[in-house]
Amino acid sequence: MANRLSQIATRTGDDGTTGLGDGTRVPKDHLRVQAMGDVDELNSQIGVLLAEPLSDDVCELLITIQHELFNLGGELCMPGYELLKMDAVLRLDEALAHYNANLPRLKEFILPAGTRSAAISHVCRTVARRAERAVVTLAGTEAINAAPRQYLNRLSDLLFVLARVLNRANLDGLGGDDVYWHSERLKRQEDPSSN
Repeated sequence: MANRLSQIATRTGDDGTTGLGDGTRVPKDHLRVQAMGDVDELNSQIGVLLAEPLSDDVCELLITIQHELFNLGGELCMPGYELLKMDAVLRLDEALAHYNANLPRLKEFILPAGTRSAAISHVCRTVARRAERAVVTLAGTEAINAAPRQYLNRLSDLLFVLARVLNRANLDGLGGDDVYWHSERLKRQEDPSSN
């Protein structure tokens, strides 16, 4: 990607195609373009999360993730290239172990709720899963390196864990814990007369 954007409105996409990093043009609904778009949306949602009150360590981690997602998008944009390295996946594994270490074990499913930052982290998690599905779909038709798929899978897990961490951090004063789903089983346990 030697060229940098100097003009945003090129009008070259008016015919419903877009250019890839290798110069080829493909339809804007091409599987590769869809995967690139989902990764871009994920990066943008993480930008929204970064606008919330966060601890310095979480902020630093998310900024690193944004750069890695940009590499991932670049790799998708240039068929045959490798920009996202496996050490990025390993960094996510380390972050998962670090942030998960002090969380209590889950006994029930939790809702994507709580503090605003936790809720945004859950939105990021769901977009990461969509991006992962798009990359898997693309890999069914074209050769894709393993790191992008693994990275998105791990990142979704990390964003779930971060949502739990952010609820406990309670930096906006609106949370404090996980928000549990009230299942029918749980209702029966709480009210034996309903059996």
